[in-house]
Amino acid sequence: MAASTLTEVARLAGVSPATASRVLNGSARKPGKDIAERVRQAADSLGYIPNAQAQGLAKSSSGLIGLIVHDIADPYFSAIARGVQEAAREQRKMVLLATTGGSPADEKEAVAAFAARRADSIVIAGSRSARTEDQEGNAELAAELDRYCRNGGQVAVVGHPVVGASAPEGYHVVAVPNQELADALATQLAGGWDGEFVIIGGPEGLFTSDDRIRGFQEGLARAARPPAEILRSSFNRSGGYEAGLKLAARIKAARDANGEPNGLRLCIFAVNDVMAIGAAAALRAEGLRIPRDATIAGFDDIETLRDFRPALSTVRLPLEDIGRLATRATVPAADDNEDADGGQPQPITGEVALRRSTQVVV
Repeated sequence: MAASTLTEVARLAGVSPATASRVLNGSARKPGKDIAERVRQAADSLGYIPNAQAQGLAKSSSGLIGLIVHDIADPYFSAIARGVQEAAREQRKMVLLATTGGSPADEKEAVAAFAARRADSIVIAGSRSARTEDQEGNAELAAELDRYCRNGGQVAVVGHPVVGASAPEGYHVVAVPNQELADALATQLAGGWDGEFVIIGGPEGLFTSDDRIRGFQEGLARAARPPAEILRSSFNRSGGYEAGLKLAARIKAARDANGEPNGLRLCIFAVNDVMAIGAAAALRAEGLRIPRDATIAGFDDIETLRDFRPALSTVRLPLEDIGRLATRATVPAADDNEDADGGQPQPITGEVALRRSTQVVV
């Protein structure tokens, strides 16, 4: 059976299609109570289903929030997504999801797609990049976001501002104190470790990774310890595994003829938990044990760590809160309610969580 049309509803109710649309699609311009009731009865009798796009036009709101993440399979991003979803429910909105692999060019395409669907707001989570290969993508993404904001859209970015974006209104940044928290982690680790430190970081130019590396080095310097060596790799579990294999070879090469440790003692800091998990897996694959043969720490405190053994030292971030705060920050001041922050997001805090993976084994 063909779906009933708005014209058929208007004809049955004895009103114009425009009047029927104002009643059924939620326009602020309301006809008289008797007319509205007549239109609704006609719609019910015909089984008419309102068009979501028409409702969006009538209300100046589509009821949609766009969420852009690098990889929804990564527990870091899935936790943020849960927070976005929860805040969207508070606003009675639906979430559209795009995963981009961290490419600014793909993020630009996602923004354009959300804008075409008249999304009320867009949340972007994932490290910004200053790498040469991302310059063109950054420029295109910034231009697309500025265009979206000029047309009334609201944007919240987790971490750092989008490189080059300049929209004066409708643009919010949920800053994460990555550098300060990495500093605190290094300070605490240095207090109980007298061996060498190694950092497994992402590619140079990734802001989140660079902030965490910088903060960790500052913490070591404050503890009067020499700078850590930095191993650069992919900003994911595979990158951590690759770096872990290199460190395992170095640890094994430093053993004496009986296979016992011979002076090389490493404390490894991976700039996110999935890299730390990858590095730990590589060490285990090479017959090494944590924390006996090396200690290791990560950053983020993703949910996956509940099942990781030995328990991983890390920096705990309120990931779901970050998603909620980013989403609430995009609510225009006129639409604020008791659950919406509106305007500038609340500051994010975190804390160091030292666990079994960095306990010194004598």
